[in-house]
Amino acid sequence: MKISYNWLKQFLKTDWPAEKTGELLTDLGLEIEGIETYQSVKGGLEGIVVGEVLTCAQHPNADRLKVTTVDIGSGDPLQIVCGAPNVAAGQKVPVATIGTTLYTETGEAWKIKKGKIRGEESHGMICAEDELGLGKSHDGILVLDKNLKAGTPAATIFDIENDQVFEIGLTPNRADAMSHYGVARDLKAGLLQKDINTELITPSVSSFHVDSRPLKIDIDVKNYDLAPRYCGVTISGLKVEASPAWLQHRLKAIGLAPINNIVDITNYVLHELGQPLHAFDAAKISENKVIVKTLTKGTKFTTLDGVERELHAEDLMICDGEKPMCIAGVFGGIHSGVSEGTTSIFLESAYFNPVSIRKTAKRHGLNTDASFRFERGIDPNITDYALKRAALMILDIAGGEISSDVMDFYPKKIEDFQVRLSFDNARKLIGEEIPKETIKSILTSLDIKVNNVTEAGLGLTVPAYRNDVQREADVIEEVLRVYGYNNINTTEKLNASISNTSKFEDYRLQNVIGNQLASQGFYEILSNSLTTPKYIELSEQLKEEHNVVMLNPLSNDLSVMRQSLLFSGLEAVSYNINRKRDSLKLYEFGKTYHSFNEQREEYKHLSVLITGNKSSQRWNTQVQQSDFFYLKGIVNATLKRLGLSRYKVSPIKNDVFSEGISLSLGKTKLVDFGIVSKKILKHFGISQEVLFADFNWDNVLDMAKHNDIKFKGIPKYPEVRRDFALLLDEAIKFEDIDKIAMQTEKQLLKDVDLFDVYQGKNLPKGKKSYAVSFTIQDEHKTLTDKQIDKIMTKLQANFEKQLGAELR
Repeated sequence: MKISYNWLKQFLKTDWPAEKTGELLTDLGLEIEGIETYQSVKGGLEGIVVGEVLTCAQHPNADRLKVTTVDIGSGDPLQIVCGAPNVAAGQKVPVATIGTTLYTETGEAWKIKKGKIRGEESHGMICAEDELGLGKSHDGILVLDKNLKAGTPAATIFDIENDQVFEIGLTPNRADAMSHYGVARDLKAGLLQKDINTELITPSVSSFHVDSRPLKIDIDVKNYDLAPRYCGVTISGLKVEASPAWLQHRLKAIGLAPINNIVDITNYVLHELGQPLHAFDAAKISENKVIVKTLTKGTKFTTLDGVERELHAEDLMICDGEKPMCIAGVFGGIHSGVSEGTTSIFLESAYFNPVSIRKTAKRHGLNTDASFRFERGIDPNITDYALKRAALMILDIAGGEISSDVMDFYPKKIEDFQVRLSFDNARKLIGEEIPKETIKSILTSLDIKVNNVTEAGLGLTVPAYRNDVQREADVIEEVLRVYGYNNINTTEKLNASISNTSKFEDYRLQNVIGNQLASQGFYEILSNSLTTPKYIELSEQLKEEHNVVMLNPLSNDLSVMRQSLLFSGLEAVSYNINRKRDSLKLYEFGKTYHSFNEQREEYKHLSVLITGNKSSQRWNTQVQQSDFFYLKGIVNATLKRLGLSRYKVSPIKNDVFSEGISLSLGKTKLVDFGIVSKKILKHFGISQEVLFADFNWDNVLDMAKHNDIKFKGIPKYPEVRRDFALLLDEAIKFEDIDKIAMQTEKQLLKDVDLFDVYQGKNLPKGKKSYAVSFTIQDEHKTLTDKQIDKIMTKLQANFEKQLGAELR
């Protein structure tokens, strides 16, 4: 939410710098995420001065150029070449001096430099209206008042708005602060705690009166539970045109585009007071009736954006005697809005049921400034005041007269909240005793009425617009945020309890593996569990009937719970690659969600994603691309850290991986990993290879709990290494060699390692060469050559017999 500081100062007189005010607002719970500078004229006309054209002669080398001398009040006149047809001696003109920065319509900057134009020197530029950003005309230079003095800064002549705009990260509960008035109300309470007592200035509507009653429009509210309060008034004889500059500046500062004076005023009041308004062209209201009701399901309605929408039976609509005109509190209709030909309007101000508006906005995928406020709950007692405020502004800016009484449908008043505050409970919750008078002062400054005071506490009336303050704890939170969290002393004593938990607790092992992966250069990511149902189409492993569907999704792209961590991980990979971060090592602990025969299940996973280079490029090392075997090493190291080994290896046959393998212990699957298929990568716009490992963390934890770690002393006697170069069929895997070797010598053979692979020239077709090392060790004595030779002979014989191997 954007808040203009100049606008804020209309409610509260303060000379504090914006940065200091932003700090106080943040302390009050209205977190300032940034402060932007707004200028109605970009650059603020800095470097532009008034010049007097002393002479104007034809350029000797160009028919359409003039050579002028201009006095800018700084000594010798400047020679400036000008191409405008209307330049003449004796004029007062805006001059951009050397070094001045001007801006194009698209905001691109360019600097005025000394130069030559067709052989004649030019020491500045006489500017047109559009070149200064003061308008769109480029017919000629801008001619100023002759009474202006040469050298006068242009910024002092024109009405330029310089403002600072707060970007507030508003939390959903703070519906009361969704306006400049609401923020000013909080700021006043904060200043009061700093002994700065300022008056909160509210716009007066005392001059509102009915001029005549020729245009009466009847209001009929059919669904009063959905529209507890509905106000309206007609205004006739107005003129729709562009808004005055000051109003346009206010809207532009907070990121709104001006449309016309009537629409701009409704937007202005919305952001000023937090009350959404809507103006209907009175001539387009059939039978002079406004009916607030729901319509039958499937009714077609075209909104202002030109989209035809199908209404739901619970959508509240604003209708006339024949047709719907507006989706109440959400979006107007294309056929009833204000246009250039409008001369009379029906102005609406209402309080709609927040739940109803929220459901309607979500159903139609609409998020407007009005729905944003209605669905959080606005002030039901400001409805008629905001209507009169807007009506008076319309009379002042667009002319016309009030042509009906204010019609106010409010059958059952929305009451304020009654809350009891205990001083003792406040002390316990805050952790410190705040003086009773300070508490009363804070509550009063927040429009919370103190009805009665006792030694034990306060009886309070909380205004209806504070729908987030209905409990004692809420009142204490209000006291604390205004008093200042930073003013609460921290305790010098820290209490902690020691928990007796298993070393196999999920969080413990998760931290162990997380630390290991981080030490290997991985970054942890945390992605959204909500995702798009479209990802089901990317893999046959995912089934639509297994989706856990959200009843009230934030959007269509976040309407189901994820069945796999792969796709949310690939979103992160794609995002980084698109920003030139193409070497990535990421991991994530997260859950997947599935629906099986109306039973919902969730499973925890660890996902690992690798793409690009293993490490950054350095002068003394060669860049190595991450590959399948690098991922395999990461997977094996992860399982080994948890004490899991001797798992079964089997190939994966599914459309997620172009190549991959699965590791299991017995019938329990531990991890699938491999190279992600190009079809899936293409969907995310990824053209480079991505490696993915999906650990079934629940199974890994279960297996780790059954694994007892055994310790033994370091052997005194040396180990021996022997090597074989084996000629094998291409289909034979190293795993086969390792398995046969360990079965051949279970006692003394400690390790088998593959250190070279060769295929190609000088080898028979269909063959490959494996260079394999064998580590042999006796923990009780030194090995003899005879023992070693015996073991190697047995290994050779078994390789030849079982694998058809040959020694090279």
